[in-house]
Amino acid sequence: MSEPAELVIVPHTHWDREWYQPFQRFRLRLVTVLDRLLAQLDADPRARFTLDGQTAAIDDYLEIRPEQEQLVRSLTARGQLALGPWRVLADSFLCSGENLLRNLEIGLRRADDLGGAMRIGYLPDQFGHAAQLPQILRHAGIETACVWRGVPAAVHTTEFWWQAPDGTTLRTRYLPEGGYGGAAGVFSEADAAVVRQRAEEHVRALRRWQPEGPLLGMYGTDHSAPVEGLAELVAGAADGSMRIRLDTLAGFFDGHASPDAASAARGSAASAGANVAARPHIADAAGSEVIRGELRSHARANILPGVLSSRIDLKQALSRAERLVERYAEPVAALYGVRAACQPFLDLAWRRLVDSSCHDSVTGCGVDGTAEQVAARIGEADDLGRGVVDLVLGPVADTVPDGGHLVFNPSPWRRAEVVVLDVPAGRGLRAGAHVPHQVLETVEETFAEEQVAPGELDRFLRKVHGRELYGRQIAAWQVDARAATIAFELAPTSELVFDVADVRAAAASTGAAVERWCVKVRIQPRAKVAALVDVGPLGLTAVTAVAAAAGAPAPPVALRNIATGRRALSDLDNGLIHVALRSDGLLDVLAADGTHAAGLGVIVDGGDLGDEYNYAPPGRDRIVDSPDEIWNRERWNGPLTASLESVRWFNWPTHGVPAGTSGGNAVSVRAEAVHTTELSTRVELRHGEPFVRLTVAFDNRSDDHRVRLHLPLPRPAAVSHAEGQFAVVDRPLHAEGGFGERPVPTFPAYGWVAAGGLAVLLDHVSEYELVDDGRTLALTLLRSVGLLSRNDNAWREEPAGPQLPTPGAQCHGVRTVELGLYLYAGEWHESGLLDAAERYRHPFTALPGRSQNPDNVPEIPDGGIEIGGRGVVLSSCRDVSDNGGGEAAEVRLVALTPEPTTATITTEQEHQHMEMRPWQVATTVARSASEE
Repeated sequence: MSEPAELVIVPHTHWDREWYQPFQRFRLRLVTVLDRLLAQLDADPRARFTLDGQTAAIDDYLEIRPEQEQLVRSLTARGQLALGPWRVLADSFLCSGENLLRNLEIGLRRADDLGGAMRIGYLPDQFGHAAQLPQILRHAGIETACVWRGVPAAVHTTEFWWQAPDGTTLRTRYLPEGGYGGAAGVFSEADAAVVRQRAEEHVRALRRWQPEGPLLGMYGTDHSAPVEGLAELVAGAADGSMRIRLDTLAGFFDGHASPDAASAARGSAASAGANVAARPHIADAAGSEVIRGELRSHARANILPGVLSSRIDLKQALSRAERLVERYAEPVAALYGVRAACQPFLDLAWRRLVDSSCHDSVTGCGVDGTAEQVAARIGEADDLGRGVVDLVLGPVADTVPDGGHLVFNPSPWRRAEVVVLDVPAGRGLRAGAHVPHQVLETVEETFAEEQVAPGELDRFLRKVHGRELYGRQIAAWQVDARAATIAFELAPTSELVFDVADVRAAAASTGAAVERWCVKVRIQPRAKVAALVDVGPLGLTAVTAVAAAAGAPAPPVALRNIATGRRALSDLDNGLIHVALRSDGLLDVLAADGTHAAGLGVIVDGGDLGDEYNYAPPGRDRIVDSPDEIWNRERWNGPLTASLESVRWFNWPTHGVPAGTSGGNAVSVRAEAVHTTELSTRVELRHGEPFVRLTVAFDNRSDDHRVRLHLPLPRPAAVSHAEGQFAVVDRPLHAEGGFGERPVPTFPAYGWVAAGGLAVLLDHVSEYELVDDGRTLALTLLRSVGLLSRNDNAWREEPAGPQLPTPGAQCHGVRTVELGLYLYAGEWHESGLLDAAERYRHPFTALPGRSQNPDNVPEIPDGGIEIGGRGVVLSSCRDVSDNGGGEAAEVRLVALTPEPTTATITTEQEHQHMEMRPWQVATTVARSASEE
């Protein structure tokens, strides 16, 4: 006689923190739901609840109901309430890998503080899952995952082995038959007989996926609580042919862990967060599918790929803020700061970054109010990162004479780079030795030259605020009665002891001899210069302004205009790469290794009558890919940098027209009316850089469209290689379909994407696609839509949310995209791509000197950590010492290579060697100073 089926019901809610309503509106509902839920749990010890795998929900509640914290602790300790492991349920493709690790770190720490964390990698609703999540979860001591979206057609059971690129493998539970809401319909009526019938139906559906063993029934939907008396309903519904019981998700897995999983748990817990010499856990996968890499299939559920490009400004802002905190603020604080002073601000910055990575936040798939709050949160993280850099390096910059700069190198190896500085006009530069530089532009601005009667002078002087006037500082002033002038000279910084009363007194002392004063306000002549600065690994150097004769000649970047056939070309060449701007506004690029790409930079505008979740072109689209007018010019030309600009004018349709809305049109179309859009492409080549810098900018006034940059490849490609979240993922030309949306092969890339000998170095996470049978890489610059979800989206069968207007998602206004183009022969990992990406994405940062003593000798502290190794990249460097100042810095490295490698870590105190397997994420401690 067969054993009766056992259905384990896991009551839960999926809590979108912000989505079709902003955060505070949803929090009002959260408080109501949790008030009721906690009362249910407290009243019935049989009751169980899993709070969506994210501690943000309980923190948001306790901020309003702090008196409930003790009850939460008690319920968690008793196993009735499961919290964590995440802070929020992030979109793992739209944030950095470091952000994902900090997300777990914050969530686990908070859940443990409240009574114990659920150590299950619960991923219920994210729109696919990054390749390295098994390794990321393993780093946090988690050995089991639970997923819904993104699972490929190769999975035929409720369990499979999920393997990261480094080989780390997790036993993973798939949620078929409705995902996280599969059992929600079982309890739609409070009648034990009805519950029993529907539970049996659910068991039969699940048995198609899992022939034996306890079945997992996820009972919950968005923003919901269980029905009253759930425990009684469950007890009454059980009979001899079926057992039903309540549990948390953690309880389900703890009660039914396989021997392999239990063994993996013990090994993982012992090595979590340790030095990476530990081998990956690769379990015996007999009897279950092994799925390698990212889960990004459309076969089992919609993954809503349009979120990669909706409200693209949020992606740009988050990527930049992450980079600022990860690679500038934290390393500066670790090596040169004081932990007590910096850490609270860094902790707050990380909370803002993590909260912004939520799968309904940075994705841009909410209402305008939600997007505005996400943007403000990211802005806070950015401000905190800049503030920490200023807090730590400001005192050092105070020792650098005015006109000079303190320069920080964020890379863990020595670099000599071109950096743009603002300096006094006509001055040379030194940093120990002469600094080659090139003047880009000189500014000598007159803010005011007014004729003022003596009796009206005070009216003008009231404009002075302390030492500030017109946004600058008063550096000098003079009253000349003979010439009847009062002159002010302004500078970016000044330590002049100034009192406006002294000016009044000086003017009054002339008596009545002056009939009218001529008040002149001028800025000190300033120059924007490109300077070639050499800085040690994670180090600082001071660049000081000196007499112009002290300048040194610089190596050449040649620019010349030539005519070939019927086209006049403008060429840039720095000895490493050659770029020609053609008369049609497109680029031809030739690398030193002979790799050549022609016709780069086609702008393709097409209609989009989809929504924030899914792109959908009109039934009869009108593609605009040819400009009506083109104008090319030289911006500057010199020994360190040369730049060209192409301006093209396009006539883009004003908006899209859905079917049946304009004169009964049978299919959706684009409007006949157009906006003339000016699009600028700036091309720059710098000394020593093997890549071309591009800046594309335009003012978007059109609705319902997608703008892409087309880059023909040096050679056709069947596979693209995209960097992101500690891995480089290989993707084919087509995506796997099978569910209810068009399986578009648009994919995310975080740091860069490469195919067919061309790599695009990215400023922010971007959507791309290989088109023209792998001959062209298309990069999405903008996607403008007007609805959160469209009920009749032509490329998706079911709504992804409510149909609400989102005028802000049309993204009107100036859109600027910065990127680099790097050409290579052979395989990407055999080229210098990683070095080029590091240099492009992590430029030197400079703080202006503030010492008014021109002879002052800058006090530059020692520090820095040097890291080497083929394919080894730095993810983070943070202070873990008691007192700060770089005594002990935690360094996280990634072996971004398909081959084993050796990382070296060198400080003043020690030299480490670390063997790393391909794609391994390693964390170690580097000591750079003797501890007291």
